[in-house]
Amino acid sequence: MRLITYRRDATVGPALLKDGHVFPLSPLGYPDTLSFIAAGPKRWAGVNLQLDETGPNLLASLSSVSLEAPLQRPPKILCIGLNYRDHAVESKMEPPKFPTVFTKYPHTLIGNGQSILLPRASQQPDYEAEFAVVIGQGGRNIPEVEWEDHVFGYTIFHDVSARDVQLATSQWTLGKNFPTFGPMGPWIVSKDEIPDPHQLDISLSINGETLQSSNTRELIFKVPRLISYISTMMPLVPGDIICTGTPAGVGMGRSPQRWLRPGDDVVIEIAGIGSLRNPVVAEP
Repeated sequence: MRLITYRRDATVGPALLKDGHVFPLSPLGYPDTLSFIAAGPKRWAGVNLQLDETGPNLLASLSSVSLEAPLQRPPKILCIGLNYRDHAVESKMEPPKFPTVFTKYPHTLIGNGQSILLPRASQQPDYEAEFAVVIGQGGRNIPEVEWEDHVFGYTIFHDVSARDVQLATSQWTLGKNFPTFGPMGPWIVSKDEIPDPHQLDISLSINGETLQSSNTRELIFKVPRLISYISTMMPLVPGDIICTGTPAGVGMGRSPQRWLRPGDDVVIEIAGIGSLRNPVVAEP
């Protein structure tokens, strides 16, 4: 099951993607993807069965619509810093003993094909490919052994970062939250399609050159630990996004350093999910 938010002319809505065709969820009573996620496993299965047996009104082929970020206003976007050991080394920081958690906000989100705007306030915009977990059922104090019960699915997230702003102080929030600094998508893949989220190749290329290449097996804190740890501090709710961190190869860690530039074409690929492509332009 692949969950999308599509745009066609003036219409924006939630849909499931099957065999290259877009099946809108609005006629089934879901105004957005968050309401579908919050409906729970029985409703997810019921809608899937309904599509197989009768099918709602078929909108069109995937090629006839554009894709927004699959979640438009998630309750929380929680990002994990320094969660690949090689990235901590290139950042000249000690690998953390506990997950380093910071937040991004919904105004950063853009979808596949939409432009990353390089802000005038930063001279060091950087790229970070990330594997992201979308929470299905919420909870507090979730045991690690029950982590999968609380997952809806997985997606690709690009944690674009203004390094000069981010590292000017000990707090990272401003450098992570410029508009368009959260490309996401192109869809959310339900957890049943990815048996093991810790065996996925992840890569990022710019203009055809591979700059990041790793596998989610290299995560320091894996998905069960992240879900359990975060839920001891705050309740997780349907639609929350946990971005699990980026591997080595970011622009800040290169010599010479490689910042995002207008005209760049950035592609992130994660096995089992697909690819997320975004052009880079200067802020007007």
